Amino acid sequence: MSREPEFRPHRVVVLALDGLLPFELGIPHRIFGRPRDARGRLLYDVVTCSVRPPGPVRTDADFAVQVEHGPEILATADTVIVPASYELGPVFEQGVLTGELAAALGRIRPGTRLASICTGVYVLAAAGLLDGRPATTHWADADRFQRLFPHIRVDPDVLFIDDGDVLTSAGVAAGIDLCLHMVRRDHGTAVANEVARRTVVPPHRDGGQAQYIHRPVPDPQQATTTSARAWALGRLHEPIQLRDMAAQESMSVRTFTRRFREETGVSPGQWLTQQRVERARQLLESTDRSVDQVAREAGFGTAQSMRQHLQAALGVTPTAYRRTFRAEKETAALRR
Repeated sequence: MSREPEFRPHRVVVLALDGLLPFELGIPHRIFGRPRDARGRLLYDVVTCSVRPPGPVRTDADFAVQVEHGPEILATADTVIVPASYELGPVFEQGVLTGELAAALGRIRPGTRLASICTGVYVLAAAGLLDGRPATTHWADADRFQRLFPHIRVDPDVLFIDDGDVLTSAGVAAGIDLCLHMVRRDHGTAVANEVARRTVVPPHRDGGQAQYIHRPVPDPQQATTTSARAWALGRLHEPIQLRDMAAQESMSVRTFTRRFREETGVSPGQWLTQQRVERARQLLESTDRSVDQVAREAGFGTAQSMRQHLQAALGVTPTAYRRTFRAEKETAALRR
């Protein structure tokens, strides 16, 4: 009888720096602290550390947080997340690490996944971890960040960027999108969606969605596109024309398109593709339907069309995506 492999949750270490924003510090704990496997075991172990021995860390609010771990815990991390801070000193002003911070980062093992939320990206950049790579940060800080780090390809218009072993996000709520994306990448759509439901946030906002929507809250005197989006979600498997969506709100196509982008940050066509990719992911993970059947039910029509869209969105084919999550489920079943 084969011995059951030892279960070890993925360790996420959150690096708390003086001047941190409490909201952003709490995001990784909220998102990664919820997912469980089929046996009810937590899939992640989330801990917080400082660059100093255990003790208080200042926040930008009128209270400090008591951190129970020093920098040595970074050596045990599978993922390290650096939330925003307003007291980065020479990191923010000159783009160089303090000795204390450099020593802490030096404890991270090679191959550890790294992520930042908002201005936490300055830490990764000052450490030289983003040279020649794409990155993002809060839209209001992007120009300054680009000037300080000219060797980084800064994109100020996206919610987050996944560059494999290094991920960066825009400010505040975009950190939720980034963490949900990592859960989705690790364990699939169903697990990430359950976390999103419990957190009462949208299950998926594509990383390429615009950060800054000029009118995110519609004028109460104007019609919105909410009903049209709900109508479309109920028939993703059918051909959906822009004029049909506009008709749901009794708007002209031009007015509807403008209003839709104002409310969502993307065009109706981009939004439909995002929703269909999400539907395809769910079906590939949770059903045994053929690729052709999934393509039809997700609204792509043909397997070739779906393959192109998934390749563009996820970097993998439908078959490879299904194989990845099927293998994880089979491994989990063997552990029961």
